[in-house]
Amino acid sequence: MVLLIVATALCTCLAALLRPVSGDITMFSNARFVSRAFGIYFLCMVAMGYAENARENILTEIFSEYDGKIPPNYDNDIPVKSSVQFYIIGIDSINEATMDFSMTFFVRQRWVDKRLNYTPVFNMTRLELDTRRMADVWVPDLYFVNEKKADVHQVTVPNKLMHIYPDGLVVYSMRVTATFSCTMDLQKYPLDDQRCNIILESYGYSTETLLMRWHQTPVEKSDNLQLPQFDLQNITEYICDVTYASVTYTCLKLELYLHRNLGYYIIQVYVPSVLIVILSWVSFWLNVDSTPARISLGLLTVLTMTTQSQGAKASLPRVSYVKAIDIWMSTCLFFVFAALIEFAYVNVLSRVDQRRGKSVMSNMNEAKEEDDEKEKGKLCCFKNLEDRERARLVDKISRLLFPAIFVIFNIVYWLVYVFWEPSPAP
Repeated sequence: MVLLIVATALCTCLAALLRPVSGDITMFSNARFVSRAFGIYFLCMVAMGYAENARENILTEIFSEYDGKIPPNYDNDIPVKSSVQFYIIGIDSINEATMDFSMTFFVRQRWVDKRLNYTPVFNMTRLELDTRRMADVWVPDLYFVNEKKADVHQVTVPNKLMHIYPDGLVVYSMRVTATFSCTMDLQKYPLDDQRCNIILESYGYSTETLLMRWHQTPVEKSDNLQLPQFDLQNITEYICDVTYASVTYTCLKLELYLHRNLGYYIIQVYVPSVLIVILSWVSFWLNVDSTPARISLGLLTVLTMTTQSQGAKASLPRVSYVKAIDIWMSTCLFFVFAALIEFAYVNVLSRVDQRRGKSVMSNMNEAKEEDDEKEKGKLCCFKNLEDRERARLVDKISRLLFPAIFVIFNIVYWLVYVFWEPSPAP
């Protein structure tokens, strides 16, 4: 180290002497100039050769007596303060069926280890360690409490970074893709908002040895971060130190506030189901005697609504409470089924009229007197007209009643599920 400083000083001094003096233009001065240049070049090359080996020498000196199995400040009973920062690259998927979400991110940690102090040389600002050398350095035993599956990227090399600064500051970063559990409340689905957590703890070190805290900028996000069905509206950080068996462990928590986009469900669920319900009302405008057409239309809408309801619920978990999508689909199915029942009632009235007409005509054939036949014919026509008008009246009322009730249901449904907030789970 001393030789390097001396060589640097010599190079500076000789460079100053190398400047020609005014009037010194003789052949002797030119020879002296060349000799100075060769001397400076030789000394600078010696200094640069030493600089190339300086980092290796520093690493050798640092790790000669370093024990990575022992935390910093272990003998002084002072906890190591580690700051944690997240850089979110992307949130890959959010699954309601399994109640989890996947995320790719950089987790960055900073702490001070005085055993790694060194004196910098030249313009050296930090030491950048190879991944094989990182195994010799002590790192905090951070783990994710609600993690289901996690991987540190290994292509083409382990995606880890470790820089050591002269004052002993260690910067450690790694690229991780993990799947975290997220307990979701689906009472308002698909008009819901979800809060998903990422919980970090120290597995083996208590707060007497390791103390993790959030960095001044706890979370950074990629500019291209987008979610297909959600908007990441807010991220809140917490300190949640926990106690297990009378021992307190350091704990950090991130809460991600996710707002579900309704566009997909409007196009794929709500609009088709409304159209199916409206289609079922077409039977009210068909003739009372159009039995094949009305029964085909009623059965078609009921089966279609049943199939769509099953498809909308296929990606959801089997929870015990009622969801908003359940209310919607059940009500739409009730409307198309009620339209089919209305047709059955009208058809019964129509068939009663036909049976009464046949019975009256039979009595008319057996009658002997012409005056009696005319009276019975008039009575038949009167009764037939009364029953058919009753059936037609049911259709006319249904044309107004069904749409009015459906509109009222929509108003109540959207007002309740847009403004109602369910009580949060404890």
